[in-house]
Amino acid sequence: MEHLLTVNRLQTAFRTDQGEVISIDDVSFRLKAGETLGIVGESGCGKSVTSLSIMRLLGAKGRISRGEIIFEDKSLGKLTEAQMRDIRGNDISMIFQEPMTSLNPVFTIGHQMIEAIRLHMSLDKKAARAYAIEMLKRVGIPRPEVMVDEYPHALSGGMRQRVMIAMALSCEPRLLIADEPTTALDVTIQAQILELMKKLKQESGTAIMLITHDLGVIAEMADKVIVMYAGQVVEETDVFTLFDEPKHPYTQGLMQSIPHIDAEHGERLASIPGSVPSLQNMPAGCRFRARCPHAMEKCEAELPPLIPAGKNHLTRCWLAVQPASMAKEAAYG
Repeated sequence: MEHLLTVNRLQTAFRTDQGEVISIDDVSFRLKAGETLGIVGESGCGKSVTSLSIMRLLGAKGRISRGEIIFEDKSLGKLTEAQMRDIRGNDISMIFQEPMTSLNPVFTIGHQMIEAIRLHMSLDKKAARAYAIEMLKRVGIPRPEVMVDEYPHALSGGMRQRVMIAMALSCEPRLLIADEPTTALDVTIQAQILELMKKLKQESGTAIMLITHDLGVIAEMADKVIVMYAGQVVEETDVFTLFDEPKHPYTQGLMQSIPHIDAEHGERLASIPGSVPSLQNMPAGCRFRARCPHAMEKCEAELPPLIPAGKNHLTRCWLAVQPASMAKEAAYG
């Protein structure tokens, strides 16, 4: 088996009062064991929905309307809910973005961790409690033997996030999906958590799907990266090529918005004008064209496919096949 996870032309839709809207459209990628895939893009681009589609946690109003998700030769869309429960937390774990809504407020931290550990690791209650305390210690929680008996409301946001990370790592999953895992953490704890994830990958061959808007974390952790915009993948390549030679104008805009230590005093950061289009009113053609400095007539008329832009490098932009001089002449004023 060459790839641990294969997502092929995934489309996910949600029912709304205005009708069904497509949240992610034609998303494809593959992930090998021991590999880290970074997924980047601004809020609302479809990063989290992609992860929830893989976990089949879309809720009553969401559905996978097209495409296929293959994990270890199993088509996840064809499994029963009972079979998916066996995979969740054991083979695939997820660190959710909002720890307060992911932890049950009426049970202690230890109760929730021990339940998951006993379910997937066949340990008795005493051994599971000792293991839970050890995991809390590994993610940097002070006095873990005391904290294990606390309720979620007694912990800070950063502490709750570390509990979620400890729970996700406790069963040594084959695939770890981390949705903004370090957002609520200070830089010292962030470095500690990223190092823990690296260690898990090295020791267990765990594949990591890392969802973040922090390009610094991507540079530190990822082997390859996909950039998403308005529910679609607009660029895919290895992490070095992405930072050295971004091809899509959206990716270039993201790179230009990063603060640089050698920037001149008073220099303003670049920004991408405009905003992401509404899911209910997605434009024809290229979804980024209204914000793109290189937009051409073709961009309005036709949605570009993912076009090869180099070795193992794809971009959803007509500039990949359009000479720069022609693009300049055809650009909107």
